[in-house]
Amino acid sequence: MSLSGPNRNPADCEPTYDEIQQIQLDRLQRVRNELKKRDYAACVLFDPTHMRYATGSRNMQVYSARNPARYAFIPAEGPVVVFEFGGCLHLAENLNTVDEVRPAKAISYYFCDSFLSNVTADWAAEIDELVRQCGGGKRIAIESATSAAAFELQRLGYQVFDAQEPLERARCIKVPNELKMIRASLRATEAGVRLMESRLVPGITENQLWSHLHQHVIATDGDYVETRLLSSGPRTNPWFQECSTRPIEAGDLVALDTDVVGRFGYYADFSRTFLCGDQAATAKQQELYKLAYEQVQTNVEMLKAGRSFKEYAEMAWKIPEHYKNNRYFALVHGVGMTGEYPYVVHREDIDALGYDGVFEAGMTICVESYIGHDDGGEGVKLEEQIYIHEHGIELLSDYPFDARLLPR
Repeated sequence: MSLSGPNRNPADCEPTYDEIQQIQLDRLQRVRNELKKRDYAACVLFDPTHMRYATGSRNMQVYSARNPARYAFIPAEGPVVVFEFGGCLHLAENLNTVDEVRPAKAISYYFCDSFLSNVTADWAAEIDELVRQCGGGKRIAIESATSAAAFELQRLGYQVFDAQEPLERARCIKVPNELKMIRASLRATEAGVRLMESRLVPGITENQLWSHLHQHVIATDGDYVETRLLSSGPRTNPWFQECSTRPIEAGDLVALDTDVVGRFGYYADFSRTFLCGDQAATAKQQELYKLAYEQVQTNVEMLKAGRSFKEYAEMAWKIPEHYKNNRYFALVHGVGMTGEYPYVVHREDIDALGYDGVFEAGMTICVESYIGHDDGGEGVKLEEQIYIHEHGIELLSDYPFDARLLPR
């Protein structure tokens, strides 16, 4: 297995205009191909991440993640129609993936009150008209909006399927030059983490520290941070304690999982743990860091195209007994515009939570570690982002480990 270091060539970390246009067309074609594999006439996408993947359209991503106020009609063959929020139609008008932009029918009680059933019927009739124009059949995939949307399509004779499966399968293999977008998002996020780390001094609160990353994400044309995973000192164990008002003290470990939806809509997802202040790390802190570092490095090196998920889980670094209960929920997961397929669990969890599959060339994967003792104390979170290709793997994330904590 060949492991190459992060690609720092500026030309490989920033797509050109023409490359962006082709990436958008290639992503759309991957969606169409997955629809055809399942004999679906079309899909209707409400998830703004999937809308952006399939069409390149970007508008109110957080708002439209909880309000069915914009959506896209993607047929297996035929014109793509984006239905935009009122007053926003101009945002999708010049996209090379979109043939028509129409005002959306917001199928939500919030927008419709007692007219919801009528609006939903009109919505389904419009989708039916588009399917007929494309010559499609009666198998259609949709994403969660309201249950009434599925019922109305069924009333019109459609078999309704979940659109998540074809979209996850489309997204998991990266198209040519998509890595340039991913690297661009990572390089911007890494700069934000460097800024944040430079502000790490005793007395700053977790929220104040974390805000420096947010500021840089927005300044570099990113979208948002998807989780609140920055914690310090005793709040680092167990993991998943949201960022708080706690003042960080000298000698504290500070753990971060970036989870940034950054440039071009791509997820920059790596984790680091820092030491606050100028003093040396304690022996216990170094031991925690050593274990987390070993877990990440070992599991990175075992990634390769053609290896099954279950084989990987069985081969993975063995977590010491007193750290098993607090283990991270996944060994690795896919990553693109967000966390995505596949999701590979620890050997201890395979029977209850696991599924099998095969790592493929073209996947981008995050390798996870969290080490926190059953008896409490601090914890360490580390994570790397990786690209799998035919001849080995490429390390995508490019952020140093803390030299005071790193094993010598």
